[in-house]
Amino acid sequence: MAEVRGELALGLRERKKQRTRATLIDAAVELCERQGFERTTVDQIAAVADVSPRTFSRYFATKDAIAVAMIDEAINHAAAHLARQPTDINHLEALRRSYVAMYNGTKTAAPGGLSDDRMMCTVRIIMTSPTLRQAALEYRPHAVNIELAKRLGVDLESRRLKLVSAVWGAIIMTALSDFSEEGVDWERVGIDDIVAQLEATFAEFMDEIVEAGRPV
Repeated sequence: MAEVRGELALGLRERKKQRTRATLIDAAVELCERQGFERTTVDQIAAVADVSPRTFSRYFATKDAIAVAMIDEAINHAAAHLARQPTDINHLEALRRSYVAMYNGTKTAAPGGLSDDRMMCTVRIIMTSPTLRQAALEYRPHAVNIELAKRLGVDLESRRLKLVSAVWGAIIMTALSDFSEEGVDWERVGIDDIVAQLEATFAEFMDEIVEAGRPV
């Protein structure tokens, strides 16, 4: 019986930790949306989340770490879609399908899931912050790269994995680059616009690949 109570207590503590972590991320999103990532501080995030800066540091080592968590919220969904892609299609095509599915899935997300509003908020924060745009391009063994390594049959330090990841990151950031310009009316930008930009950029990239393969 004592063992059951111990497991229950552990479960409650873990759920409380997950709630606190989610609350900190929500607070960071709220502040970054309102005043920008660069002007947001750890103390401000902790205050909005109603915790101490010391509690913040138990969950995230730095402000950049919580920004990465914001990015990973979408990446984790994309990775789940990537795991379901056929193994006989091109890896970049598998990534395209996965990200399109991830973006479109936000429009019908269940309560508490990654909604279209939350996704657009994250995109706005990233594209209006040079720091976060750079962080989004840097190679990390995140969920999509872990799943991609499985598809490629390589380890996480493989040059081939890093190359495919870098190419895909460039496609994504190029697709979103128009939204980083000053004067963008974010009230008129939605998930369908993001998907359309991604599809168009991917098509342009594939045309370039075909052209590069033609003999001179």
